[in-house]
Amino acid sequence: MTVDTTDPVEKPVEQSRRRRFVIPERFFTFQSYVALILVFLAAIIFSPRRNGEIVFLNSENLLNIVRAVSEIGILAIGMTFVILIAGIDLSVGAILGLAATGTASLLMVNDFGVAMTVLIILAIGMAFGATQGYLSARLGIQAFIVTLAGLQVARGLARIWSGGQGIALAYGDGPDVAPQAFSLLNSRTFNGTVPIPALIFAGVGVIALIVVRKTVFARHVYAIGGNERAARLSGIPVTRIKVTVFAISGLLAALAGIIHAGQLNQGSPNDGMGYELDAIAAVVIGGTSLMGGVGTVSGTLAGALLLGILNNILALNNIDSNVQLLIKGVIIVAAAGIQAFRSQQK
Repeated sequence: MTVDTTDPVEKPVEQSRRRRFVIPERFFTFQSYVALILVFLAAIIFSPRRNGEIVFLNSENLLNIVRAVSEIGILAIGMTFVILIAGIDLSVGAILGLAATGTASLLMVNDFGVAMTVLIILAIGMAFGATQGYLSARLGIQAFIVTLAGLQVARGLARIWSGGQGIALAYGDGPDVAPQAFSLLNSRTFNGTVPIPALIFAGVGVIALIVVRKTVFARHVYAIGGNERAARLSGIPVTRIKVTVFAISGLLAALAGIIHAGQLNQGSPNDGMGYELDAIAAVVIGGTSLMGGVGTVSGTLAGALLLGILNNILALNNIDSNVQLLIKGVIIVAAAGIQAFRSQQK
């Protein structure tokens, strides 16, 4: 029989110390919203003033933030589903470039209408993503490798499609010009106040929220990310779900590419470079675990807006672009560190 020689006073002290470092799970649930509020307040404090007015709070500036973040936000929504199954998609920026290039080419060179162009480009993006998902799920190749190769393939296809050159969009009637209707992507609605890309971003976000909260598909996604083997044994069609998730990511990347072409009035094979990193950053800041199975679309939306606000306030204060990268990097590492601490605490 062993005797516990530990001082009985030390046990409650140790237990209290351990409890002191336990962070409530509710904090992790709302971390992205708390961070968004803090960054918003900081932006107000450090915003330059013009005629006594806080420039950051100007309605035009706030709407420009949502417009600027619309493309990254749409990419991030697709990326959320991929990361929820413990995957990664490094090709979304390149697919955006391919979609923007293809959109400009079909409108300017092939004289396609807007509806047909949009359908073709969305189909290309979805097929590209589904192919990557199939290679990863069926052949067992890591998603990192498959999508890294996909990044190169998409860039190559975009350069072949355009001859290595950007294609500028000009609007009008007749051949060799794009239909005037496509220029709506660079306009505003509701009496010229709300940018069209911001409305599209909001619409995609609402649809994604409904899918996550109301569908069996979303429950399967979370189950696969939580424990793929258990999900497979319980009868969930893991391969089909994975292919679908990557198809969604490719589809949304293509949609972002169409918006990109409409906003910049051009399509270039180099468009979207580095966008995949911003999309991943928005997802991580939003509280989605890179290990899969944990995360929300609403958190991703908050993460995307946080990045947009951060970029905006740094630009308003003329902060050096290199310093901007440094600050964003620190925030991303902090968000990832919080997720790592959450896993250790569990």
